[in-house]
Amino acid sequence: MKYRLICFDLDGTFLSDDKTIPPDNLRAIEAAAAQGIYIVPSSGRIFPGMPEELRDAPYIRYYICGNGALVYDKQEDRILSSAEIEPSLALRLAEYMDTLPVIYDCYQDGMGYMSKDMYDVLQDWTPTAAMGAYMKKIRRPVPDLKKTLAERNRPVTKMQMHFHDLDERSRQLELVPKLFPELIATSSVINNIELNSTAATKGQAVERLVAILGIDLSEVIVFGDGSNDIDMIKTAGTGVAMENAIPALLEAADMTAPDNNCGGVARVIERLILKNK
Repeated sequence: MKYRLICFDLDGTFLSDDKTIPPDNLRAIEAAAAQGIYIVPSSGRIFPGMPEELRDAPYIRYYICGNGALVYDKQEDRILSSAEIEPSLALRLAEYMDTLPVIYDCYQDGMGYMSKDMYDVLQDWTPTAAMGAYMKKIRRPVPDLKKTLAERNRPVTKMQMHFHDLDERSRQLELVPKLFPELIATSSVINNIELNSTAATKGQAVERLVAILGIDLSEVIVFGDGSNDIDMIKTAGTGVAMENAIPALLEAADMTAPDNNCGGVARVIERLILKNK
């Protein structure tokens, strides 16, 4: 199989649990890029929240951000496609989340925003210290997020809520798409729910990008671990689940890579693309 594009999730896939990048992963994607293969990070994160090593890599031009809400061209500094949440829907969703035992935030115009009272306790709602530190770094506290959204009246890339009660999280994963059929609910960490427009999935973003680049989906290999990666895994010619992936993704994938703490992405790239033994 000849691959022309490698697409990978970040948290739980390309990154170790401590949010650093295994050196082997960086070496593998750089070597693949040297063969003319497009390297495309695909994350629930927005571009400024991606690791500096990936933002600054000269061999990476395209990024899938916000679970597929945005496809960004770094070279031309422009959005190639967008599928964001309309302002009125974002406000209705914020009003609903105020009725739940959660804290919540959003991504808008390349930055994360959160009401200050929630931002101040964010560290208590994250599963690891590394995740908490990353989330606080990429979010900006505002006096009242609903008021900010209403005043700006701008589309929202993604909204997400964070739970202490995991049973309640499971209920809301099922309930929110029924209450808001314009939205899709996925998750990338054990205690969150990520909400996007139904047109914003990683799989749809991959389809849009390969159409622009003139690549066939059979020439794409993707890596993931969470529910927000499932449609991407099913869309690409070769879908690879990390060993630490959720059961549904492991079932959907064509193959399994070693876990994210072992440089699993590199191991597969070395074997299938670089032809290392």
